[in-house]
Amino acid sequence: MKKEYIIPIFVPHLGCPHKCTFCDQQKITGQTKQITAKDVTNTIDYYLKNFKDDSKYVEVAFFGGSFTGIDEKIQNELLEAANTYIKSGKVNSIRISTRPDYIDKNILKRLKKYHVKTIELGVQSTNDYILAKCQRGHTFEDVKKASRLIRWNGFILGHQMMVGLPESTKLDEINTAKQLIKLKPKIVRIYPVLVIKGTMLEKEYQSGEYQPLTVEQAVERSKEIMRLFNKANIEVIRLGLQNTEEITDPKESKSTVVAGPYHPAFRQLVEDSMWYDEIVARIKKINVKVMQVKITANPENINSIIGHKKENILKLKEIYDVDVNVTPSEAIKKGKFEIEIEKTYEDILEEERKKLNIK
Repeated sequence: MKKEYIIPIFVPHLGCPHKCTFCDQQKITGQTKQITAKDVTNTIDYYLKNFKDDSKYVEVAFFGGSFTGIDEKIQNELLEAANTYIKSGKVNSIRISTRPDYIDKNILKRLKKYHVKTIELGVQSTNDYILAKCQRGHTFEDVKKASRLIRWNGFILGHQMMVGLPESTKLDEINTAKQLIKLKPKIVRIYPVLVIKGTMLEKEYQSGEYQPLTVEQAVERSKEIMRLFNKANIEVIRLGLQNTEEITDPKESKSTVVAGPYHPAFRQLVEDSMWYDEIVARIKKINVKVMQVKITANPENINSIIGHKKENILKLKEIYDVDVNVTPSEAIKKGKFEIEIEKTYEDILEEERKKLNIK
């Protein structure tokens, strides 16, 4: 199986005429200058030199702006620079991200010419009221039209949605996930809203109009959404913003994050919590009061079962008074686990009876 590599190229805020209340792409990406075809070439060359695998799949990904809203001449220059590497066999495909209202048949025809394979749409929400509240400048109808066009023209469809937008509830976000599933994306990104310096959302936060989610609230909401996408066999390829010098702990001097559910390992928190729920559900099905269990799982899942800073193990002990021993085994499929009772309260009582010689 070929190892997949992504070469990220950021085009911050290029092509987007809107100023969403939560958005400052330059600060989110850490990129401020407009890029050129030469920048694309230099970036690809740099990454290719550092990829060690002989058998690999390489994709150039234009992130950070509404790519198809950029001046068409600039788009073509950037795409042609990347396409040169596809022609030479050094790169396999190109990925872009854009707005739902910047997709039409002519745009897709041009993208296909340059071997663009994946198109990600910044959806954020399927609730038109919330989209308007955030000044997105498009509607859910735009999302539906663009998604269908992308799929019908043979591209891989990706969606990006947000958790914790102004006036968005848990139910709104679950509905967004359900409506996106109907549009059949192959991949999804989920971003909890962070309050970034210099945005309109920061003003709303400072005035008390907007209250961001806590990390715990964002984990709970994201967990429910993850389950929906997992059940639909839609891959969640990112959960939480990429950690950078600017997108980091608000306590750091260089951080542009004012408030919100920032965590450097947000995805791990969500996945750990999902494992915890599964383990608790299995323990509750056992018809005796257990004191100690052994969980056997694939080595790749062990850390998630234990939890970030052993949180899952500690919670099971604190809330359910259950000790857990975790054992890795390659025989167990990824995402699965086996649970075995090692000690019950009846065992303890029996031991005490024997000590006291009570029959």
